[in-house]
Amino acid sequence: RHLASTRDPFVTAPSCELEALFTKRGVDFVVAGRFSEWPEYRAVEARHHDRYAKRSGLPYMNHVDEGIAVLRDLGASERAQRAFCLHPLLQADDALADAYPDVAALTADPRVLCLALEYRNVANAYLSRREVSSDDEVALSPLAEVNDMLRADKVQNAKDFLHHHRATHPRREALARYFHTWHRRLGVSDGDFARWFERLQTGPTIEPMPAW
Repeated sequence: RHLASTRDPFVTAPSCELEALFTKRGVDFVVAGRFSEWPEYRAVEARHHDRYAKRSGLPYMNHVDEGIAVLRDLGASERAQRAFCLHPLLQADDALADAYPDVAALTADPRVLCLALEYRNVANAYLSRREVSSDDEVALSPLAEVNDMLRADKVQNAKDFLHHHRATHPRREALARYFHTWHRRLGVSDGDFARWFERLQTGPTIEPMPAW
C-alpha cells in the first residue's frame, strides 16, 4: 500500500518477479542484473553456479559478474559482455571439446560466438607460464570488443590475485609480471586498476590496493 511513497527507487532483480507489481502500483524502481537473463549468462551459470576457486574459495561466477562490471564501466558493447559470459566455456581445450556438441545453443548471435572464440585465440597465446622479453610480443586482437574482454579479464584476475594470493602464491613474482605486461599492453593504467580494485570489492570493508 505504501510502495509508491518512498523517495528512493526500489532495486530489484529479474528473479524477484516484482516488475509487474511495481509498474501497477506506480513505484519508482530499477532492475539490476538484467544480464542474468541472457542465454549466454545462463549457459555459464548452469555449468559453474556451484563451483568455487580452490585458493580463494570464491564462486567461479564472480569472475563473470565482476568482468561484466568492468566491461560496462569501459562502455563495451553488449555483444562483448555476452561473449565474456561464454569464455569460460570455450577457452580451455577440454572446455571447448565439452561445449562443441551443443555450441549452437550457447547464443543466438554468431558474432557473440566469434568474439568468444577470438578471445580464446588471443588469450591462449600468452598465458601466465609464458615469459616474454617485450610487451610487443603479446599480440592483441583486431577486434576492439575482444580487447575490451581482455581488459575485463586481466583486471578481474589481477584484483583477485592481489586480494587473495599475492603473499602466498608460489608463482607470485611471475604472475605479477604477467599482469603488468597485460595491463601495459591493453592500456590499463595504474590509476584505472586501483579504481577497479576498490570498486570490485563486495565485502563489508573496502581494502586499499596493496603493493604488488
